[in-house]
Amino acid sequence: MKKNVIIIGAAGRDFHNFNTYFRGNNLYNVVAFTAAQIPDIDGRKYPAELAGDLYPDGIPIYAEEDLPKLIKDLQADDCVFSYSDVPYNRVMSVSAIVNAAGANFMLLGPKDTMLKSTKPVIAVGAVRTGCGKSQTSRRIIELLMERGLKVVAVRHPMPYGDLVAQKVQRFATIADLAKHKCTVEEMEEYEPHVVRGNVIYAGVDYEAILRAAEQDPDGCDVVLWDGGNNDFPFYKPDLNITVVDPHRPGHELSYYPGEVTLRMCDVAVINKMDSAAPEAIQIVRQSIAKVAPNAIVIDGASPIAVDDPSVIKGKRVLVVEDGPTLTHGEMKLGAGTIAAQKFGAKEMVDPRPFTVGKLSETFRIYPNIGTLLPAMGYSDQQLKDLETTIANTVCDSVVIGTPIDLKRLIKIDKPSTRVYYDLQEIGFPNFDGIIDDFVAKYNLKK
Repeated sequence: MKKNVIIIGAAGRDFHNFNTYFRGNNLYNVVAFTAAQIPDIDGRKYPAELAGDLYPDGIPIYAEEDLPKLIKDLQADDCVFSYSDVPYNRVMSVSAIVNAAGANFMLLGPKDTMLKSTKPVIAVGAVRTGCGKSQTSRRIIELLMERGLKVVAVRHPMPYGDLVAQKVQRFATIADLAKHKCTVEEMEEYEPHVVRGNVIYAGVDYEAILRAAEQDPDGCDVVLWDGGNNDFPFYKPDLNITVVDPHRPGHELSYYPGEVTLRMCDVAVINKMDSAAPEAIQIVRQSIAKVAPNAIVIDGASPIAVDDPSVIKGKRVLVVEDGPTLTHGEMKLGAGTIAAQKFGAKEMVDPRPFTVGKLSETFRIYPNIGTLLPAMGYSDQQLKDLETTIANTVCDSVVIGTPIDLKRLIKIDKPSTRVYYDLQEIGFPNFDGIIDDFVAKYNLKK
């Protein structure tokens, strides 16, 4: 008899696990997805067009809070935990809920979910959200492009809209971001790639995405997997890179599946060493030695620059940071905070008395964000609430610490300056040598 399955997810890994392991698998009947972390996902369906012949009506998506009832009502045998950047105690809490309701708790691994490419694959992941994966990806792409190679990046999924329309998405220009109706969170990941001249793919069906990337009309010598949260790659990597964060020492061994990414890596990057405490750096270094003793370790900094330091110096500033980094990433500071401190802000203004709508709800769900404003933009309403909150806040100026320029998306009625940050390797080994070895190994010289 078929086993009834519920996939516990957040509109990303869950869909991939279904596509690679359960779609077309006659041993299982996926009766539901549940959703967490991402707003407004529950109440929808994983559509029949993507679900395959076994699911002509699609698969319903429910809120994760309904899981115990769903297990009983849908007679679920197995529940598959399929989202990332979660503390171990939370993973096992969900396991307890599942087991108490009578079902098995499952975790799928790389063997059953990684796809093999016909091109060499470099994967960039991290042990937490907000470690600096994007900076690292950009650095690697720049080095590959300097060697005359065509790089196609593929980003971990963030499909929050029409899932059928988002099956395979290709971004080569800024105009493509509008064409695909990207959220702020998506633009933050895609825009830095296209402005540097390389194509990036994303979407829902990562087998179809991989085959399209391999045959990209602009050419493809190397596929770069640009991971999301702290997930392990969807594609089997030929070079596997994991970024760790000394601002959150110890998290590399206490979050799922971040420790998996660290244990799997060929290269570990200790980022942000220029702004982290020496004792924190040492904790992270010891963790790498413990679980990835054969990994090459690159020491890295994330130097901060701004458009106009005078907007910060001596001013009462509102600091706007990347949303997911502050929410489920649990960071207490970001690039905007470091810029405010570095360039002499008089005070960082607390936005909480001035929030409206969805942003007020975000602070209720994530009460530890503190005196920073997360740039939430999953919907038009969230963008409007962000614009209104900034307008309401009594401050002298705004420090924009997000990877994209928010002024392109919302009106900011105060003086503002944007923060920039890139990966800077410290000493040796560095990515120059690692990429040279990779190019030689796979005979990619032009």
